[in-house]
Amino acid sequence: MPKFFFRSMAALMVIFLAWSLALPAHADMEKIRQSGTLKVAVYDDLVPFSAGGRGIDIELAEALAKKLGLKLALLPFPAGENLGDDLRNMVWKGHYLGYGPADVLLHVPVDRHLIAENPKVEIFAPYYRDAVQLVRRVATVPSYDGLASLAGKKIGVEKISISAVVLLGEDGGKYREQVRIYPTAAEALAQLQAGALDAVLANRSEIESAVGRDPNYQVHDVSFPRLPRQGWVVGMAVKKDQAELARLLQAASDELTASGELAKIFSKHGVAAIRP
Repeated sequence: MPKFFFRSMAALMVIFLAWSLALPAHADMEKIRQSGTLKVAVYDDLVPFSAGGRGIDIELAEALAKKLGLKLALLPFPAGENLGDDLRNMVWKGHYLGYGPADVLLHVPVDRHLIAENPKVEIFAPYYRDAVQLVRRVATVPSYDGLASLAGKKIGVEKISISAVVLLGEDGGKYREQVRIYPTAAEALAQLQAGALDAVLANRSEIESAVGRDPNYQVHDVSFPRLPRQGWVVGMAVKKDQAELARLLQAASDELTASGELAKIFSKHGVAAIRP
């Protein structure tokens, strides 16, 4: 082969690579439009947001897809060891077992450290602020003035949760003998309602969805040194290069908030829509 042939081929490869890198950001969005479907990843055991095919995040996913003129394809998945695993598996790469990635993942903490540690994703559109709270049975804990009011009482928490970590470590482990651990916060709250527990430490959303405004229970803000006082905000995540999709989802989320539709979704599940 003449040398000029190889030089020409090399030049064409350089031109093609430059062209592919210069493709507009809406190229992936065009693929989504052509498919007619928005793939949304949701955690598969996160009451009241997504569990058993129901929840706030599932209805939010439906509303977002409708706003974008697309059908919805849900990708429920179990939480990984850490949020970085979830972002890799469900947003920018896909799981080695073959599922994912989705177009967007819901219920992602809008946290500057998480954002800095995951440069391949865009985290945006905050839609809820959650926090750890305490709910007590009025019949067995008639008054509350801090955790000391729960001396000798049975307190339920979910295993492998923020609530369990902070309560078990509080005041040098002072409350460990009183703590009862359950597979989920929902089960702990069910035991509270059954009279087997005196109090439960869980997320605000979990407590509200379980006990609502039942006067037999009182809910309190709690403060722990290792927890942010204002709780944490959750939003969405897409691949970093999906700029148009992020813009469209942000606009759709803003519209759902402004119209009151988002608040109605939360209310349907017994949760107050706390604005970030």
